[in-house]
Amino acid sequence: MSILDDIGHFGTALRAARRNRRTFREINALPPELQKDIGWPMVNDSPADLGAVNSLWRTMR
Repeated sequence: MSILDDIGHFGTALRAARRNRRTFREINALPPELQKDIGWPMVNDSPADLGAVNSLWRTMR
């Protein structure tokens, strides 16, 4: 791989991270009733749920 390929991959990762942060902010800005309707947040603080969320985030990277 050339350095330009690496820079391109880095830029793609930055765009994806920015898109994810923006989505989180938009969902968190919704009224609590709507958040509950869509199942947000989906973490119930149990270790099994946290493991599922962590594996989901790893696949999104």
